[in-house]
Amino acid sequence: MPRLLLAALAVAASAFAASCGEEGIELAKSDPNYEGAKIFEQRCSGCHTLEAAGTQGSAIDPDSREYKDGPNFDVRREEKDGVLYAIQNGGFSSGPMPQDIVVGEEAEKVAKFVAKYAGQEAPGGPEASGSPAATGTPAASGGP
Repeated sequence: MPRLLLAALAVAASAFAASCGEEGIELAKSDPNYEGAKIFEQRCSGCHTLEAAGTQGSAIDPDSREYKDGPNFDVRREEKDGVLYAIQNGGFSSGPMPQDIVVGEEAEKVAKFVAKYAGQEAPGGPEASGSPAATGTPAASGGP
């Protein structure tokens, strides 16, 4: 009987371990935004949540929020220019986001990816925002 119990515990433990961690990028490798999602997963996942990148870095419960928790991009819409500003300037506040966590072409790819997929769970969804992701048009230039 102890062997059967031990085997059942091993199966349960492996199932639990498989359910933990990141979920994985939801985009096909052929998707033009895949590289931006991969960079986001590598550089931004510790502090930001975005389902399309399979990341869960933001606090879900406000009472469990930590200093390092960045915005949850599943529920917050963003435009490309705003994302680039945050990348270049270390966010919009005095939080712990480092400036230039990605630069150049990588920053552009991350900003394009976030602008397209951010706000998918926001009230009304992306269609209600008039965002570049919803309309398919480029974001207006200018600062945040």
